[in-house]
Amino acid sequence: MMDLYNTISLDAQLPGYSYYKAPEYTTQAPPRGTTQDSRLLDDADMVMSFANLVDADQDGHRHGNHRREYRFDLSRIPEGEAVTAAEFRIYKEYIRERQENDTFSVSVFQVLAEPPYGERELFLLDQRVLWAPEEGWLVFDLTTTSNHWLMRPEYNLGLHLVVEDSSGQRVSPGLAGLVGGGGPQEKRPFMVGYFKASEVRMRSVRSAHGGRGRHGGRGRTQKTPQDALRAAEAAAGNLSNKKQGCKKHELYVSFRDLGWQDWIIAPEGYAAYYCEGECAFPLNSYMNATNHAIVQTLVHFINPETVPKPCCAPTQLHGISVLYFDDSSNVILKKYRNMVVRACGCH
Repeated sequence: MMDLYNTISLDAQLPGYSYYKAPEYTTQAPPRGTTQDSRLLDDADMVMSFANLVDADQDGHRHGNHRREYRFDLSRIPEGEAVTAAEFRIYKEYIRERQENDTFSVSVFQVLAEPPYGERELFLLDQRVLWAPEEGWLVFDLTTTSNHWLMRPEYNLGLHLVVEDSSGQRVSPGLAGLVGGGGPQEKRPFMVGYFKASEVRMRSVRSAHGGRGRHGGRGRTQKTPQDALRAAEAAAGNLSNKKQGCKKHELYVSFRDLGWQDWIIAPEGYAAYYCEGECAFPLNSYMNATNHAIVQTLVHFINPETVPKPCCAPTQLHGISVLYFDDSSNVILKKYRNMVVRACGCH
C-alpha cells in the first residue's frame, strides 16, 4: 500500500502536495507502483487493503501444506463505494535450492460451495507458470469475484491456491517461494480493492430572499454611481497602506499536532495554505476577481448596509492522498479532494 501511495505522489507532482519517502530496507522490498497501478489509481478515489483472515498454522493443518486458503472480510467497505478493480497479491521469493529452469504452475480458485461432506466446489480464476528464480509480487484479478461477493456476501467463501511442479505433482506453496501468512509482514498475501463513489450527493438549493421589499429603500438617500466611484477611490488610497490585498498565505497542517499520528500512516502533514486579504476597490488583476465581485464592490459603496464587500476565498483547490488505518486495522489509501489552496481571489 505504501508503494501505491508513492505512485500517487509521484504522478501528482503538484505544488502543495506533501510527499512521503519510504524507508530503505536491506531485504528485497516489494516493487514500486507499475503502469497498471497508475491506471487503476486514476479511476479510483479510494484504495483499501484486506488482510487474510485464515490463520497460517490452521491452514497448513487443514490442507496438508499442499494448498492454501484465503478469506477476506469485505463488510467494512463504506456505503456508496463501487468496485472499479480488485486484486489478490502474493509475494514470490527467489528459490536458491532449485535449478533456474525449474517451473511451477500456480492456480487460484474461487470457492463456490462448501458441502458438509466431500470436496469443495471450486472455480478456476487464473493460472500461470513461474520460474524458480523469479521474485516479486504476483497479481491476480479479482474484480468480478469481489463484485459478486459484495452483492451476495453469503457466497464469500474465499480463495484456494494450488501449486504443481513441472511433473504435475502438487507441492507446498512454500517450496515454490510463495510467502504465506507466517512470513514477513511486508510480504504477506493480501487483497486490494479500488473504489469510486457511486452515489451523487445532491446539494440542496437554498433560495435567498432579501428582508427588504423591492421598494423598501426609497425613503433614504442613496449614493449615485459617480459618488460611489469617488468614494471608492478615496477609500482605496486610505486602505492601500493599511491592509494587504487578497492573496494566498502559508499554512502547514501537521497531523501529529492534531493528534492523528496513531492512525494516519502518511503523509505526516501537508501544505494547505489559506486565503486572506482585503477585497477593496479597485480590484486589481492579481486579485483574480470575478465580474460579479467587481460589480458587488461598486454596489457595496452605494448601499454598504445592504450588500457586503466581496470575500477573499480559494479559486483553485487540489487534493491530497492519505494512507491510514480504519477501525478494523485495514490499510486505506484515499484521495481527499479540495484540500490544498492553489490560488485565491475575490468573490
